[in-house]
Amino acid sequence: MKTMFPALHSRARRGAILAIAALSCTLAFSPAAARDGRDWTADQWLGSWGSAPAGPPLETNTQIFNNQTVRLIVHSSIGGTRARIRLSNEMGATPLRIGGAHLALRAGGGDIADGSDRVLTFSGAASITIAPGAAVLSDAVELAVPALSDLAVSLYLPAATPATTLHGTALQTNYVSLPGNYLGALTFPTERTITQWPFLTEVDVQGNGATIVTLGNSITDGTRSSLDRNSRWPDWLARRLQITRDGGINSRLGVVNRGISGNRLLSNPPLGSLAGRNTQERFDRDVLATAGARYLTVLIGINDIGNSTPEAPVSTDDLIAGYRQIIARAHAKGIAVIGATLTPFEGAGYYSPQKEEVRQAVNNWIRGSDEFDGVIDFDRVLRDPANPRRFNPAYDSGDHLHPNDLGYEAMGNAVPLELFRGIGLRDETAPAAEHPTTIE
Repeated sequence: MKTMFPALHSRARRGAILAIAALSCTLAFSPAAARDGRDWTADQWLGSWGSAPAGPPLETNTQIFNNQTVRLIVHSSIGGTRARIRLSNEMGATPLRIGGAHLALRAGGGDIADGSDRVLTFSGAASITIAPGAAVLSDAVELAVPALSDLAVSLYLPAATPATTLHGTALQTNYVSLPGNYLGALTFPTERTITQWPFLTEVDVQGNGATIVTLGNSITDGTRSSLDRNSRWPDWLARRLQITRDGGINSRLGVVNRGISGNRLLSNPPLGSLAGRNTQERFDRDVLATAGARYLTVLIGINDIGNSTPEAPVSTDDLIAGYRQIIARAHAKGIAVIGATLTPFEGAGYYSPQKEEVRQAVNNWIRGSDEFDGVIDFDRVLRDPANPRRFNPAYDSGDHLHPNDLGYEAMGNAVPLELFRGIGLRDETAPAAEHPTTIE
């Protein structure tokens, strides 16, 4: 049988992958040929940074920008020589007027590096109005974007503009100007700072390679990690891909974080929440629309379990059905899907022994079903050896639900890079017994 990861498969047979086993991760390997026929070695657009849009917030909680420039700081994963951005009004009910946009390398704070500022256009125009529910891509600009670097995206908003489409848990200081257009200002005249990303959802670079999309909730979003440190587990994965050279393969993989704090697999949060639409609803926008998406990691479901009620409990079968939908929709577009086990939560506000039974059953299915193309066992990485229902105290941020910086680093370091060496999907005609290879 041809496998999705033939080199790793052969090493597994020789027992030469003990270092990966020590990370307590279980992998399932899948056969090769990509069904969509795309050539992943040719130049294309690749996601280097991204966030998932949410909103709209309640009117009383909505920020208004008026004749102001917002300078948004993002951190690249993969580098390239050309770049573009994606702006979103997908949660807005009125047209969004962008009076101008620039892209530059960040010098520090809200300031940009001299000589790096680039004017962005949209279909050749310097400004654009984005219809409610729509998103736009900028035209490409020539800019050498280093991997793992800070970029500054500046947006001029000439009229009263409510921030109805935004990512709420940026964990990044961003800058709002005094009144006026300061798109190209080397030194930014800051009126106030915010820790959200309004309107900006992606930065792409051009090159050969592929993009890993990390789909999830607050644990992928990085909740309770340090501000301005890029300490989310996908950030640590992106660093490893750049510093662990493997014939140039790893360094050509971008990482786009589509985690949203509070997000769920099956249901939507209350109106006004910034927890986003459920992952099945937002799948096309946040996964399929990501430039170069080739791999998808899925860490979602703990909020479905935790927020369920005795009157309307979420069952293991409900969650499995949701995972199967994500797998099928990703496979239909040639995207390999890597499942992640749900992490411990005893002691969290919405924990109960009955809910823990559902988490354990879901994790057993993720580990043993062979329906994902690979598995990352984050539960084993983060749990307390003395009490597997709880976080390891060294990794607990204090709320018994989210990791601290050290825990996020452990998660990022526990992802076997071998998962991303294949470029194909499972051959559904292969005998079922041949699909899994488990590393213990």
